[in-house]
Amino acid sequence: MDPFDSLIQLLDCNGSLVEDSHYHSTLDGPALLALYRDMVLVRQLDVQATALQRQGELSLWAPLLGQEAAQIGSGRALQAQDYAFTTYREHGVAWCRGVDPVEMLRFWRGTMHQSWDANLHRLYGYQVIIGAHALHATGYAMGAQYAGRVGTGEAGRDQAVVAYFGDGAMSEGDVNEAFVFATAYQAPVVFFCQNNQWAISEPTKRQSRVPLAQRADGFGLPGIRVDGNDVIAVHAVTVEALNRARSGQGPTLIEAVTYRMGAHTTSDDPTKYRDSADDELWRGRDPIERLRIYLRAEGVLNDDLESELAHEGVSLADRMRESCRELPDPHPLSIFDHVYAGADARIDEQRREVERILSDGQVS
Repeated sequence: MDPFDSLIQLLDCNGSLVEDSHYHSTLDGPALLALYRDMVLVRQLDVQATALQRQGELSLWAPLLGQEAAQIGSGRALQAQDYAFTTYREHGVAWCRGVDPVEMLRFWRGTMHQSWDANLHRLYGYQVIIGAHALHATGYAMGAQYAGRVGTGEAGRDQAVVAYFGDGAMSEGDVNEAFVFATAYQAPVVFFCQNNQWAISEPTKRQSRVPLAQRADGFGLPGIRVDGNDVIAVHAVTVEALNRARSGQGPTLIEAVTYRMGAHTTSDDPTKYRDSADDELWRGRDPIERLRIYLRAEGVLNDDLESELAHEGVSLADRMRESCRELPDPHPLSIFDHVYAGADARIDEQRREVERILSDGQVS
């Protein structure tokens, strides 16, 4: 079965608008151009980070190539007060939340566990433990609910939470437990599954006999399948789900059907388990190219704008290369700074011991 069957779609692979009986986009030309810019620059960010890893500047990198529409469309649907919990691949979501690309590199260079202010950006750091953060997101959403930040109708106050994960995480107990808690308490959380067809080397069809969104029925929450390479449809679907959450109508599961065009991480070789014919098929569904075709046809995008965007991408890549190599190693004592929210006698004792070792010159 073609994974694009029975999907919400507003812009097809040929760059033509599609009518849907329920979902309608309110994005105008400038807004769509902004989404196009996001996707182009995030792809440049991703390509440059991959190159930095190959050059030995990063320990690892998890490419997002091909998933730009799913991340940018949903990320730009978030409001300032909303909170996002991501895995290790949502660099596009981090971009939408205002995280500097250089800050994203710190984690992958191995010099910092949490490389940005989570409260400032309303974005929790990279999560490598598959599916664990779905429970964190649900708990945070329940806390927002109990604190009176849901269903008030007050703009800028009502809050929603998004938990991003991949198709592989749908097989994890943590994610399924999160569904149970979220529906039982009608928590204001949107579960956003990027079904990129592969859980490392395991195809989705080996994990589930039905579309992943159908699993939502068993838990009692709405499940929606959207063309994850259609940034317009992703944005529209996510906006509605977030509005439901903020208004107190509970959780939603979104399955964004997309494709990981690159490797799982830079330590992976997808040619060992993937058919090149599939790669070619999905290249024809490139999320950036289809929006480009539409914007060019509408006269919103022209050669001058594309040239400006290309220069902006080069500048971004140059800054990432230069700044990555200048990132300092952390001070040894910084490991104690964020173990607990408050003071702890055991941690303080360990800190003093390390300070003594440093002062004695035993380590540098």
